[in-house]
Amino acid sequence: MVLVLLFLFLVGIKGLGDGFKLLGRDVTDTFFRATDNPFVALMVGILATTLVQSSSVSTSMIVGLVASPENPLPIANAIPMIMGANIGTTVTNTIVSIAHMGRREDFRRAFAVATCHDFFNYMAVAIFLPLELATGYLQRASAALVGRLGNVSGVDYDSPIKGAVKTALGPVKEMVEALIASGQGQGVALIVFSGGLIFTTLYFLVRVMRSAVATRVEVYINRFLGGSVGLGIVVGIFVTVMVQSSSITTALLVPLAGAGLLTTAQAFPITVGANIGTTVTALLASLAVSGANAAAGLQIALVHLLFNLSATLTIFPIKAVRYLPIRAAETLARVATRSRPFAIVYIILLFYGLPALMAYFSR
Repeated sequence: MVLVLLFLFLVGIKGLGDGFKLLGRDVTDTFFRATDNPFVALMVGILATTLVQSSSVSTSMIVGLVASPENPLPIANAIPMIMGANIGTTVTNTIVSIAHMGRREDFRRAFAVATCHDFFNYMAVAIFLPLELATGYLQRASAALVGRLGNVSGVDYDSPIKGAVKTALGPVKEMVEALIASGQGQGVALIVFSGGLIFTTLYFLVRVMRSAVATRVEVYINRFLGGSVGLGIVVGIFVTVMVQSSSITTALLVPLAGAGLLTTAQAFPITVGANIGTTVTALLASLAVSGANAAAGLQIALVHLLFNLSATLTIFPIKAVRYLPIRAAETLARVATRSRPFAIVYIILLFYGLPALMAYFSR
């Protein structure tokens, strides 16, 4: 089942790129010109991810857009979108913590563990978005990696996976062409179909993986709760790769915190590891792209990995810096405990209000 779902997921990525190709240069130019502004692109990443409740879906779609056969999304525009997706994915465990609102102390612990993820990812963006705009660090580093990987990108290598994906998508494209006369209409239909396929396959992939390894995942987390910071990060990476969802990994921590089984400091490294583990999905998505822009698809997937690795290596080695998100989350949790409707306002403002405000001031 996992193999079938992964294959259908790759078909969705391929279809998304082909659909944007059919839309025509004028339509895609309009969208891509809007994302020339990095703050708008960041907002798009945040909102897209909060709406679908999965950074895996949004980053996979970004890979498809960047690797589109014609008029692709520029990598420079896509990098802030990737960063926004990292922020948007934290909304899930923050919402999960609301379920503990009925019990004061449980809610305080759960909300602190949930929001330390928010603070870490906003902190990472605050550091690396200005750095990227000033130096192009992530774009240069990912391009160098793609150059070293060579044929892995698929530009010069005729991958059987890509051939199988293209063959599977053929009947869908033929059906769309038979039902819709206009090229742009066909493009819209193919984008809607492919987006739905990506979302559906990832949804069921997560459910299948979770049902297969749920007990094992809880064992791993419970066994290493008192371990070192480095061990916590490794557990977060491993568990997230297993279940293909950082949201599941971080959401599992929230009820454990609410029950008093772990502290914010113990949960934080696992949360950061989940950030790194979730980048595997975008790397898988890059397997589906082919043609002249295949290397760009791999490059933006590597940007996601490099961004999370860089944030971890920048924030974690210095203890005083590492504890900033933890202290901020615990302070916020105490405020939310005294005024519990504040937690709802926090979610609305952080994940919807702030992105809209950034877009307004960046006009």
